[in-house]
Amino acid sequence: MSDITDTNSPLRFERQDRVATITINDAPMNRMTLEFMDCLEEVVDELAQDTGVGAVVITADGDKNFSVGMDLKQLPEGAKRKGSVEAVFDQRLRVLDQIETLDKPVIAVLFGYCLGGGLELPLACHFRLAAEEGAKIGLPEMDLGSVPAWGGSARLTRTVGRDRALDLVLRAKKIDGPEALRIGLVNEVWPNDQLQRAAQDLARELAAMPRTAVAGILRAIVNTDRASVAQGIADEREAVMATMGTKDQAEGMKAFLEKRKPVFNQD
Repeated sequence: MSDITDTNSPLRFERQDRVATITINDAPMNRMTLEFMDCLEEVVDELAQDTGVGAVVITADGDKNFSVGMDLKQLPEGAKRKGSVEAVFDQRLRVLDQIETLDKPVIAVLFGYCLGGGLELPLACHFRLAAEEGAKIGLPEMDLGSVPAWGGSARLTRTVGRDRALDLVLRAKKIDGPEALRIGLVNEVWPNDQLQRAAQDLARELAAMPRTAVAGILRAIVNTDRASVAQGIADEREAVMATMGTKDQAEGMKAFLEKRKPVFNQD
């Protein structure tokens, strides 16, 4: 696989020895645009076939934010390009599922805003490392009159348990790195200036493990609860589509774009 180092690309891909690094290239907000998702799908497809890669790090450009998630202004354009809003979400679900089922460990690096899709992508990864200071981690879709749309509710519940998932999602909470570590949402917390190096160190450690054994244990552990996650994602999709076109969803989006607090349940 060739490195993608073009500064104009929405995604940068680099490889050093057996460690591949994927970087969201849209600082400072690092939105997961339509173009980014197309690039990510292509890269993940290639990684699935590349036996020379032993571990993957997913991070973002700059030192401000991992990702604010989807660029909501692109949703109408995405529906036009791909045929429907559902098709836009389907691609994102498909790519996250591919990441979760890769036969090599994937490590997400969380700092600054990690919101919406900016948490749903890390939830599909096998390890999550967070910054000690400044991280704002959450699934705030409720503030938009909607619900997580990329499997976030199912994977969050699997990771932190039902009660904590309900608390985070229903209250649109944004938590910091130490709190995320306390509830089991991330594996490790590091001082901000050591975070990227720690992710690379972990990737090199994992990449040095026996490839066949690593692939086998990933399948065994990840597949243990995939049936329940799949059902959760199906239920989440039903909830997403039920909110589309509602007055509350329209108000949530309008308030977001106008940078104000939404007022729901006006009917």
